[in-house]
Amino acid sequence: MSQPPTLAVRRRSLFGAAAAAAGVAALADPVASSASAAPGKPHPGSLPRDLVRAFAEPGTGTAAGFRWWWPHGLVDPREVAREVDQVADAGFGILEVADVTHSLRARDIEIDLERHGWGSPSWVAGVKAALERGAKRDVRIDITVGPSWPAAVPTITPDDDAACTELAHGRADVAAGSSYDGPVPEPAVPAASAATRRELVAVQAFRDLGTVKAVTTLDRSSLVDLTDQVRDGRLTWTPPADGAWTVLSYWRRGSAQEPEAGPHTNPRSWVVDHFSAAGSDAVVELWQDRVLDKEMRRLLAKAGGYLFEDSLEIETDATIWTPRMLAEFRERAGYDLLPHLPAVVEAHEKYLFAFTDAVATTRVRDDFNQVLSDLYRDHHLLPLQRFARSLGLGLRVQPYGLETDTVEHAALLDVPETESLGFKNLDDYRVMAGGRDMAGHTLLSCEAACYFGAAYNTTWDRALQTLNSIFAAGVNSAVLHGFAYADAPGVTWPGFAAFSPYYDGAVGYGEAWGPRTPQWRHVPDVAAYLARTQLVLQTGVPKYDVVFLRQKGWTSTGIGAPWATNDGIPLGWTHSFATPALLDLPLATVRGGVLAPDGPTYKAVVVGPDQFRGQERTIAVATARRLLELGRAGLPVVLRGDWTTAEPVGLPQDGETAEVRRLVAELAALPTTRAAATDADIPLALAALGVVRDVEHERSTVAHVRRVVGDTDLYYLANAKHAENRRLVRVTQDVWLTSTRGDAVPYLLDAWTGTITPLAAYERQGRRVRVRVDLLPGQSTVVALGAPHPGDRTPAVVASTGDVRRDDRGLLLRAATPGRHTATLAGGRQVATTVARVHEPVVPARWELVVEDWQPGRTATETVRPLRRAELTTLVPWSRVPGLEDVSGVGRYRTVVELDRSWGPEDGALLELGEVNDTFRVTVNGRALPPCDVLDTTVDLGHTLRAGRNVVEVEVTSTLINRLRTVTPEVYGVAARQDYGLVGPVRLVPYVERKLTT
Repeated sequence: MSQPPTLAVRRRSLFGAAAAAAGVAALADPVASSASAAPGKPHPGSLPRDLVRAFAEPGTGTAAGFRWWWPHGLVDPREVAREVDQVADAGFGILEVADVTHSLRARDIEIDLERHGWGSPSWVAGVKAALERGAKRDVRIDITVGPSWPAAVPTITPDDDAACTELAHGRADVAAGSSYDGPVPEPAVPAASAATRRELVAVQAFRDLGTVKAVTTLDRSSLVDLTDQVRDGRLTWTPPADGAWTVLSYWRRGSAQEPEAGPHTNPRSWVVDHFSAAGSDAVVELWQDRVLDKEMRRLLAKAGGYLFEDSLEIETDATIWTPRMLAEFRERAGYDLLPHLPAVVEAHEKYLFAFTDAVATTRVRDDFNQVLSDLYRDHHLLPLQRFARSLGLGLRVQPYGLETDTVEHAALLDVPETESLGFKNLDDYRVMAGGRDMAGHTLLSCEAACYFGAAYNTTWDRALQTLNSIFAAGVNSAVLHGFAYADAPGVTWPGFAAFSPYYDGAVGYGEAWGPRTPQWRHVPDVAAYLARTQLVLQTGVPKYDVVFLRQKGWTSTGIGAPWATNDGIPLGWTHSFATPALLDLPLATVRGGVLAPDGPTYKAVVVGPDQFRGQERTIAVATARRLLELGRAGLPVVLRGDWTTAEPVGLPQDGETAEVRRLVAELAALPTTRAAATDADIPLALAALGVVRDVEHERSTVAHVRRVVGDTDLYYLANAKHAENRRLVRVTQDVWLTSTRGDAVPYLLDAWTGTITPLAAYERQGRRVRVRVDLLPGQSTVVALGAPHPGDRTPAVVASTGDVRRDDRGLLLRAATPGRHTATLAGGRQVATTVARVHEPVVPARWELVVEDWQPGRTATETVRPLRRAELTTLVPWSRVPGLEDVSGVGRYRTVVELDRSWGPEDGALLELGEVNDTFRVTVNGRALPPCDVLDTTVDLGHTLRAGRNVVEVEVTSTLINRLRTVTPEVYGVAARQDYGLVGPVRLVPYVERKLTT
C-alpha cells in the first residue's frame, strides 16, 4: 500500500562539500537556473539570502558559548588569550568570565585574595586580555557584575545601608491574666557574627489563637502598637484579660550574606541590597573605582558584550527587607504594612504567623512580594542596565529565585537568562520567553546542560536532548556550564574546574568542557549545529497560538498551563505567558483580532485562576480594565472558571471588589469572550471563537517554534522532553504547517551539515503544508516554508512506496526492497519504476580498534595519550575489552567491506551503527562524511561505496570519568563505569536510488 512520503530528517544524502556549497549558492539566488547546478546537487529554491548564507557558514555571531570559570584573578593573560582561541577554533562565540571556585573551597585551597581576588589588578589584566583576544576572534566576552553571585562588593560591611538586609522578629507569649515586664524580645534567629548593628522597627501585640504545625494564628483586629511604650530597651505592658497574647518585636539588621563559595576578595565582599538604590550604587562605584580605567572602557565598548548576574538567590535566615520598605510599601501597595507585618515574617524561609482571615494573609504576602519585585526592578535591574549601556554593554540576568515577576523583568532586560539545572519543565522557560517576546527582544539565553553528579561524565547525547528540548520552549542562546580555566594551585589532573570535586568530596555538577575532554575532538561539529539552530531561532519574529495571562510571573516552579502542556502541545498548539505588566508594552495592541500583531501575534488570551494561591480568581482593577479594552478591540478572551465572584489581586481596598466584578462582567459579555469551566473546556472555547492552531498533528511529543521573517516561515520541530525524567520514543508522523505565502514550498534545513534542500514529499492545502517528520528522542529538525524557485515545475509527491528526494535531475526514489515502486504526484498522477534487485545487508565480521588512552602527565594540565590496540569480532564496550576497562579517550574502529561486481552507481547504503558512546565521525574509503547527528547513529553513506574493497572507519570519543575513577578514586570512585565506544550492532543496509520520470 502506498504510504505518505518521508521527510528526510534523519537519513541525510551525501552531496559532499562542493555540492553543498553550490547548492547553497543557488538557493541564495532566486534567479539562478536549475540547469546551472551540476548533476546530483540540491535543486535550487528561494529563501532569504542572508539566512541561507549564514546557515551555510554560521560563524560565531549566533554560536553557543560557555560559563568561563576562573580561579578568582589568578590567571595569566597569555593563557586567557589561548583559551579564547580554543573556544573560537571549536566554533563557539561566547565566554562569560565568572569567578566560581566551589572546588577550591571543597579542598581548602587558598589563593592570595589581596593579589589575585576578584577585581584585583591581576583579574583586571586577565579581563583585558580576554576582551582584546575576543575582539580579534569574534568571541563575545561577558563579565559577571561581581564575584560569584548574588552581586556583592568588598567596599561595604553588613551594617551598611547598601548591604543585604533582613527583618528579624522576637516573640514573647503572655498568658491570660499575666503581664509582660522585661527587655524587648530578642530576635528568634540570631544575627550573623559580622552583622553588629540593629534597629528596632516596631513592637506589637496580638491576641494568640493557637499554634498548628509551627504557624501561630493571630487576631488581626486585636492589634496593639507598643512601639512608643519601649523605654531603654524594656517593655512593660498588661494586655486585656480575655485570652493569651503574643508580643512581637521587629529588628532591622544586615544579613551578612556573602557571595556563593566566598571569600573572593580581601576584604570580604558582602551581598548588596538588591531592593535599594544604595545597593546598585555600591556595585557601580566599585566598578568605577577599581575596574574601569581608560583601556578597560575602550575594550568593553568594542566588545559589545553583557554584564551578567546569576539567579536572585537572596538567602536570609529572617525576612528579606530593605531600609525603606515601609515607605515603599505604603506608596506602591496603597496601604500601611505595619498592621499586617506578622503575615510576612519568616524564619529560615518559613512563614510563622497567619491571621484568622486566611485570604487576607495571602493577599498581604502577595502585595509584599510584588513590592519586592518592583523594588528589584527599579533599584537594581534598571540602574545596572543604565550603567551597562553607558559602557557599550547590555545587561543579561537570571531574574528569578524569589517570588517576583520574572515575566516583566524578562521584558526589560537586554537578555533574560534561564537555566536547565533549576527549571523543572519547559513551561518554566516559556514564562520568561513571554516577557522577551512582548518586549520585542530577540534573545533568551540559558545556563545549559548542567546536571548534578555529572562532572566529567556528561555525554553530548544527554546535553543535546536537553538543548533541543529547551529550544522548543523559546531558548535561543545556550551558555554551556562550563569551560574551566586550565590551572589553579593544588588541583589535580585534568586541571581546575569550578564544581568538581564539590563539597564533601562529591563528584560535583556541570561539565568542564574543553581540550581536556576527549569529546572536544568532535565539538566543532556540535558547535556548528548549535550555531545554525540558534540562527534559525533568532531569525524573524516568533508566532504563537495562545497566551495565558497569569497573576504572578514566578518561574522555576514547574507550574505552567495544564491544558496546553498536557493536551495542547501534543496536538500542535503553541502557547506563552504574560503578566499584567506586559499589557502596557508598546506591542500590546490588537489588530485583526490578534494581540501584538507586530510581535508574537497571539490569537487569544486565556485568563485563569491563580495557580499559586488555591485557584483563586483574582485580577487587578487596572488589568481588568485593560483586558476589557483589548476585548472591545476584537481580541478573543477565554475566562477559565467562574469569574462572577472575581476578587482584586492583593489586599482589597475600598471599592475595588465591586469595580473588578463590574469590569469582568462587561468583559464576559463581549461577543469575543467565552467561558471555559475546566481546562478540558478551553479547546471548545477556542473553537467557538474561531481560533485554530498553526500546526496540526496526531498526539505526540513533538513540540515546535514558528518564526516568520518576511514571507518565509521557519519551523523548529523537536521530539522534546517536557521534563528531565520524561521518557521519549521515536516519533514518525505527518505534520501540517501554516505558511505565510499561499504558494509556499517546504525546504529542509540540515543544521548538522548546513545544507538546504527543497523537499520532494509534501502536500499543500491552501496555506497548510503537510510534511512528514521522523524524530528520535530529543532530536530536532528545521523546515522552512518559502517561495518556490521561479520556473520550477517539479510536482510535489504526496504518497510513495519509498523515500523520495529531489535534486537538479528531478525526483529520486530510494528503494529498500526490489519490485515495482510508485509515487503519487499532486493532482493524482502516478509514476513508477521497477527495481530488479537490492543488495542484502552486510554485517562487518572484524574490526581493528586503536584507542588513545588519556592519562595524567607530569602536571595537572598535561595529558598523555598512549595507544591501545585490539582486534574485535564482537563489538562490546571498552570496559569489557581486556586492557581497556578503565580507559577514556578517542577510539578509531576500522573494518573492510567487500562488495561484489554488481554494485553500481544506483546503489547506496545506510550505515546502522547501533549504540555509540559518545560523539562519532565516519570515513569511507578515506573520505570524511559530513558531521553526524550525535542522536542518530544511522548514517547515510550515499554513493561513496564501490564494487570490491571498501574501508569504513568510525572515530568515537568518550568522557573522562572512567579514567578519573582510577586516577582520583577518593572523588570519582563512586561513579559507575560508562559504556564507551562503538557497541553496535552494526549493519550496512543497501538501497537503490532511481530517477522518477514525471
